[in-house]
Amino acid sequence: MRVSTSPESSRASRCNAVRTIASCLLLAVALKSQPACSDDPRAVTAGLQSSVTFTQYSALSRSTELVRRLISPLNAQRLEEQAARAGTPLRGQTIDLSTEKFAVYVPPGPPRRGYALLVFIPPWSRAQVPTKWISALDRRDVIFVTAANSGNEADVLGRREPLALLAVQNIVARYPIDPQQVYIGGFSGGARVALRVALGYPDVFHGVLLNAGSDPIGTAQIPLPPAELFREFQESTRLVYVTGEHDDGPAAQDKHSRQSMQEWCVFDVITETEPWRGHESADASAFDRSLEALLRQRKRDPNKLAECRARVEADLNAQLQDVENSLSRGDRDSVTRLLLKIDERFGGLAAPRSVELSNR
Repeated sequence: MRVSTSPESSRASRCNAVRTIASCLLLAVALKSQPACSDDPRAVTAGLQSSVTFTQYSALSRSTELVRRLISPLNAQRLEEQAARAGTPLRGQTIDLSTEKFAVYVPPGPPRRGYALLVFIPPWSRAQVPTKWISALDRRDVIFVTAANSGNEADVLGRREPLALLAVQNIVARYPIDPQQVYIGGFSGGARVALRVALGYPDVFHGVLLNAGSDPIGTAQIPLPPAELFREFQESTRLVYVTGEHDDGPAAQDKHSRQSMQEWCVFDVITETEPWRGHESADASAFDRSLEALLRQRKRDPNKLAECRARVEADLNAQLQDVENSLSRGDRDSVTRLLLKIDERFGGLAAPRSVELSNR
């Protein structure tokens, strides 16, 4: 997942991403949804557990739902059309849980109000819980779960994202989890994927821990989800950025990411800087501060959010009107160019109008 720096590379990146996603999904749809079954709550006990196998599937990790939430509307339409032409419509799960392993850490407890949960997407392939983080997990009553073979080399839409969603499904089935304290996070490339998942699933995750990895939203790489989900993201998701002082590339990208959050009316943002550190996972102290920031009570400014949303809506409506005007003139080249620009920038906020205009 790279950030394009020119219109040409952006279009190429978008096309390559669509082809990659389509290939992955078309190969994976052979795995039909399997019925959920109850896990034995004794299968995972307090403490550190390795090579854990889960059994429950979630409707939220089905191919069609991943595409709806994580792919821009026009690209999603193309994927569905490609799949239909190939005779393999998008359906079912891309993951066979019987072959997957997870690492889980459960603090002593349970706490009176239920555990918090942090789903972690790593850049490495092993399912491991960083030992330096365990004391903070104990102190904050946070269960930690991470999947194997979900590192930077794994497919994003076909593996890394559904594995995170399936981890939530199965931990919630086994442990008393406070649904308002379910979070996702990652380190480096895993943090960038965690942001994608948090943006598309704000009804599941109420915060995201971005450790040395982030991106701007409203781009070809991270399109905005459907409007109702993006409203929920604006209202209920907290973003915590934690990056080393000398980790120059990710620190610069964090700045661009935070700027995009302001532009898109996402104001619950907290920054933690680790002095003297480079590109490495957060130390025990920074991780503890980051967890505390995720769990802290939230304050909102509804007037600020309403004013910002009105600005975004006016901008979107003006660009959609430009498409209408081009259609009325019969200028098909302008229509195509404008719709692709709108789809990349506004994503699901522009639907269903963007799709209707495209079909016309």
